[in-house]
Amino acid sequence: MDPVLEKIASDVINASYAIHTEFGPGLLERVYQLLLVSKLRGMEYHVECEVPVTFSYEGETFHDAFRVDILVNKTLIVELKSAEIMLPVYGKQVLTYLRLMHLRLGLLINFGMAHLKDGIKRVAN
Repeated sequence: MDPVLEKIASDVINASYAIHTEFGPGLLERVYQLLLVSKLRGMEYHVECEVPVTFSYEGETFHDAFRVDILVNKTLIVELKSAEIMLPVYGKQVLTYLRLMHLRLGLLINFGMAHLKDGIKRVAN
């Protein structure tokens, strides 16, 4: 894996731990998104939120078909959740986003877990 991409992923995970340590589980997903985006921008990353994705299928183009929670440096997808359990579909969602956007790595971060380590999943395409 690309060392630059690994560094970005590591920084996102470390920032997420810092946020979870300070605020714990229980906030709305949108609040965690705002906190993480602020922290990453403070680290000089280019961060986009709610990025609309367009894709084509059988000759038809679907505009704004879905939105990626966070896109860091146009290379790393970060999908956020604030749920008490990790459902397998969450990881599948990230993999689908990666495939449609032709990207290599995504992070699923579920801030709703009691222990954040149980709520982080790397998804590779």
